Amino acid sequence: MQRRTRTPVSAALIDIDGVLTVSWKPLPGAVEALGRLREVGLPFVLLTNTTSRTRASIATTLADAGFPVSLDDILTAPAVTAAHLTEHHPGARCLLLNSGDVREDLAGVTLVEDGDATTVEDVDVVLVGGAGPEFGYAALNRAFGHLQRGARLVAMHRNLYWRTDRGLQLDGGAFLVGLEQASGQRAEVVGKPAEAFFAGALAQLGAEAGRTLMVGDDIESDVLAAQRCGITGVLVKTGKYQERAVRDADETPDHVLDSVADLPALVAQLTE
Repeated sequence: MQRRTRTPVSAALIDIDGVLTVSWKPLPGAVEALGRLREVGLPFVLLTNTTSRTRASIATTLADAGFPVSLDDILTAPAVTAAHLTEHHPGARCLLLNSGDVREDLAGVTLVEDGDATTVEDVDVVLVGGAGPEFGYAALNRAFGHLQRGARLVAMHRNLYWRTDRGLQLDGGAFLVGLEQASGQRAEVVGKPAEAFFAGALAQLGAEAGRTLMVGDDIESDVLAAQRCGITGVLVKTGKYQERAVRDADETPDHVLDSVADLPALVAQLTE
């Protein structure tokens, strides 16, 4: 399925989880696809909402698996969140609710230890990342308490679920919706599908939106959000892809591929 888009293509934004890997294991043809993009000289950045690992850890894991990438090729939601907090909430004391240690990528952010945060003065921002065992009732209720006392709600993303080697798993967005509804506060979302995240990636590449592809497995956060920014969307049928989500979506992806292994052929077609 495809429709005519603005061409030629001169850059690509590529999601990691569900597109290149599942549970950090390369999907068939993914390593070769990125290698082919390198060979033809197409600039790309790996744009990910992953909040369980730092940029350095992601870069090492992907390189060890054979992907031709380095730290400079990766832009994560936590790294962008740090810049957002510095600009919009300077000096804020943040209560982090996240599965995985990404403190290294939250440089300049003041993190408050959960057990020490008990009063309105202790927490200025409740910062929500990716879900895991840490998202129990006690932790969510404490976050709710701080929101009631005036803390702002900031989210690294609002993904509802993601694909692992154990199947689909709930992500932070599923809990974020509850916190929003209970507190009456709409979260500031920094990662995909936020327009600023895509803008930052384009700036990093020095690319124009109309000549860039966004490749992802999430029709809403990856593909349609990018299309609303003028970027050509490419949905892959791996990772969290579900026909139901495509059928229920308000818009149609520009392109749908079986997997990222088909991306080099699409790039060749769009640059002819």
